[in-house]
Amino acid sequence: MTDIRSAARWSLVPGVLLFGTALAFHRPAQAVPAFAQQTGRNCAACHVGGYGPQLTPFGREFKLGGYTLRLHKSVPISVMAVGDYVHTKRAQEEPPTDHSKRNNNLSFDEGSIFLAGGIGSHLGGFAQVTYSGADRAVAWDNMDLRAVGTGKIGGKDLVYGLTINNNPTIEDPWNTLPGWGFPFTDSDFAPAPDAAPLIAGGLGQAAIGATAYGWLDDKFYLEAGGYSTPSRGTLRFVGVDPNDPGKIHGLAPYGRAAFQTTLGEGTFEVGAFALRAALFPGRDRSTGMTDRFTDIGLDTSWIKPLKSDTFTLNARYTHERQSLDATCILGMEDGSIDQGPLSSCANGTLNELHLDASYYWHNKFGLTVSPFSVTGSRNPFLLPDSRTFRPNSSGVEFQADFTPWGKGNSPLGPRFNMRVGAQYTIFTKFNGARVNFDGTGRNASDNDSFRLFTWIAF
Repeated sequence: MTDIRSAARWSLVPGVLLFGTALAFHRPAQAVPAFAQQTGRNCAACHVGGYGPQLTPFGREFKLGGYTLRLHKSVPISVMAVGDYVHTKRAQEEPPTDHSKRNNNLSFDEGSIFLAGGIGSHLGGFAQVTYSGADRAVAWDNMDLRAVGTGKIGGKDLVYGLTINNNPTIEDPWNTLPGWGFPFTDSDFAPAPDAAPLIAGGLGQAAIGATAYGWLDDKFYLEAGGYSTPSRGTLRFVGVDPNDPGKIHGLAPYGRAAFQTTLGEGTFEVGAFALRAALFPGRDRSTGMTDRFTDIGLDTSWIKPLKSDTFTLNARYTHERQSLDATCILGMEDGSIDQGPLSSCANGTLNELHLDASYYWHNKFGLTVSPFSVTGSRNPFLLPDSRTFRPNSSGVEFQADFTPWGKGNSPLGPRFNMRVGAQYTIFTKFNGARVNFDGTGRNASDNDSFRLFTWIAF
């Protein structure tokens, strides 16, 4: 029991207490040339800027159709690799990993193998295995397996399907939700705020779920389903910590609705989403209580073609209500959390606002600006390392990138693609404050970071 509670305390203070941030802020990128070969289209047909994962309207239809569109036979295997260099304005207090430096880290960030393709006209998907340079370990990564069919309702075309996936929102066809939202590649070696909603990757790879969806008249999208936690043995087998973030009690329901139409000669989407989960932190059931999260949000997207260029705008707002009874009781029992009223410790809210706008010239040169903000309840019990006892963080991220062969004209063959880019992140608040956020004299701007990356796929 001691080991279980120790795992619970580590995963929740500051792990799941800070809402699974290791997963939330490291979103593995997706680039699957096997799909390009299968469809007979170049990467620019499905991906804005000629490289994944930001989807064009055609790319969305391909995904909603279960990845089954096929013009050519293809080898259903792809590989991907990301390398980067990260510099922070001020050296971090501790190295971000056991084998890194406090600053100026040059690393092989990640490498992935994809099994991706369609089988017949009703089955398709992808599964990804990734080596993490930060963890120096291999684990399963995102997975989206689909069974689809077509029909009509009221004379309108209907695509319906079932997806089995391991990360809520990874199955979504828009790039507004956390699964495939900007930044499309980032690094574990750069500083990141502690707080994020559970839906922003907190269950990624630690859960498995099935959702059913319908896509009517190329306009109306509905999806509903639920997620559960695999066994300890299964998660260990696939390289995932079985105690982080904990075990889902029963099922965690997920729902999604969206409407897409033409606006200003572009493609416009507006939608809503919701996730509700009750977790036994660290799989500890001794208190008989759970940590409960309810995430609800709104999102919108607009893709505007401009001759041979593309402008995109994505936005989402997420509100999370938390009741962290289990974590607070466990912490008070072992002394890691000060004694006090349970309601003062357990109950709180979190709000996230994320926007990104990008312009791609000839599907080669891209510029993106992405403001972000996280605000939440004051909680001295769960946020003792914040001078203000708040999770508030905000800032803006900039990216410039170059994709030379999005049209499939690489000298190494049509399956090879590459993106090189630079990111700069400015923090106006970090973990609760602009100045002296942790009480040791560090300012939010000390965590400003510059990143150079190379991202290849074959």
